[in-house]
Amino acid sequence: QVQLVESGGGLVQPGGSLRLSCTASGFIFSIYVMDWYRQAPGKQRELVATITADSNTNYADSVKGRFTISRDNAKKTVYLQMSSLRPEDTAVYYCNARIYGTTRPLYDYWGQGTQVTVSS
Repeated sequence: QVQLVESGGGLVQPGGSLRLSCTASGFIFSIYVMDWYRQAPGKQRELVATITADSNTNYADSVKGRFTISRDNAKKTVYLQMSSLRPEDTAVYYCNARIYGTTRPLYDYWGQGTQVTVSS
């Protein structure tokens, strides 16, 4: 049973910071690519950050330089440190796992995610 539980969202002012966490179970976490996505109401889901098993990272242009993805394999957790937050970062943030070199997420159910609201 693949389980991905996001946490850490909340309300923050523009320019503020949040750290999101995603704790995984039900698969061999350490060998998977982990991704953070976000989706605002009425908008498409957007891949915002990726981290490979050996901790190579990649970011969407919209968040590059502001967000940092990291992972702790011992805790089976992937993090998204978000800084210099903007109102346009407001969205529900989701994590998922992926086999390297593939595009299909491991977990077909996107679940609840965690809400990030950036508002002045």
